[in-house]
Amino acid sequence: MVPEKRSVVEENKKVIINHNPVMKIVEQKITIEELRSMAQKMFGNLVKAVVDMEKEIMAVDAELHSDEEAMLLGNGSEQKNLWGINIYPEFFGAKDFIEFDSMINLRPSQNNRSRGVENPETQKKILEITSKLISK
Repeated sequence: MVPEKRSVVEENKKVIINHNPVMKIVEQKITIEELRSMAQKMFGNLVKAVVDMEKEIMAVDAELHSDEEAMLLGNGSEQKNLWGINIYPEFFGAKDFIEFDSMINLRPSQNNRSRGVENPETQKKILEITSKLISK
């Protein structure tokens, strides 16, 4: 039997178990080539990401948005600032590059009643953050 792959991060006496050790937080820049490679390894054409609108960072490269969300929450992010998106590297620079679709976006308390991101201002902010973090 193969042991489960996981990494453990200890911070302020909280232990965060990351079951996907390749998942990462992007605080500076990530290249479109890195995203293409991630897409090919996981889903073929997309990379799931969760954007923190307050910290202007994002988590990438997990099978589930909820895994990225959990990692960001463990890193001090607040739930109200986290939004799930899909990135399609082959559409870099085009309208279809970012898709606002994730189960973590279902948030009636924030007037978001779908998997999408219904507020145009929130969408705009997510696009600004991703364009800052993703480079050629």
